[in-house]
Amino acid sequence: MMVNKSVHKALKNYLDKAQPEDEDYLFPSRQGGQQHLTVQRVHQMIKSWTKAINLTGNYGTHSLRKTFGFIQRTKFGTGFEILAKRFNHTSPAVTMRYLGLSSDEVNTILLNEI
Repeated sequence: MMVNKSVHKALKNYLDKAQPEDEDYLFPSRQGGQQHLTVQRVHQMIKSWTKAINLTGNYGTHSLRKTFGFIQRTKFGTGFEILAKRFNHTSPAVTMRYLGLSSDEVNTILLNEI
């Protein structure tokens, strides 16, 4: 799996502190045993964190995924073809709908002078 420098640094720090065995889960459950964090539990954690800081809105694991795609597209100019592959979408058109590409954005592109 490929990760950026920030994620690599965070994982390295985490692994240095946690010192898991090879057979351990990367993110074990607090319930002990050989259980791992589930998507549902991470979703609950995100909800509690956003509530704790009074962030209005409905946030969860899916929000983080969509925000990643939005930032990649708007800040770094990543194309829909690449994002579709990353999101495992069947086509760039699916990714465009997923990230909420509006007709206004398409029309703005048409107004650009070359």
